[in-house]
Amino acid sequence: MRRPRSVFFLSGVFVVAGLMHFVTPARYMGIMPPWIPRPLDMVYLSGVAEMLGGIGLLIRSVRTAAGLGLIALLVAVFPANVQMLANAVHSGSSLVYDSLLFLRLPLQPLLIVWVWRASHRVAPMGSL
Repeated sequence: MRRPRSVFFLSGVFVVAGLMHFVTPARYMGIMPPWIPRPLDMVYLSGVAEMLGGIGLLIRSVRTAAGLGLIALLVAVFPANVQMLANAVHSGSSLVYDSLLFLRLPLQPLLIVWVWRASHRVAPMGSL
């Protein structure tokens, strides 16, 4: 059975997102919660995890493990999304920007569902 296009897209999203951790690490450092130890190392580690997970989605023998790893990663980085919102609110950013960051938070569970579906079964073409 062929992988749906959405799996290739999802894989690409994670690989590109992971690469960005190395291209613009300061951007990610800025959203690290203050309680995270060795934040730059964590930026690079999460970038590597995103890239490996994205590539793993395309390899049948490791797809399920890659999906579980990406789900764990999405849970682990959620505090950075919250920190990004907190930083924006405390810096006096616009209500529109704050609202967009707030609305972004519920997208994380949807992304988790997408990763789960992509990694635990290959759906017919055109579906998640």
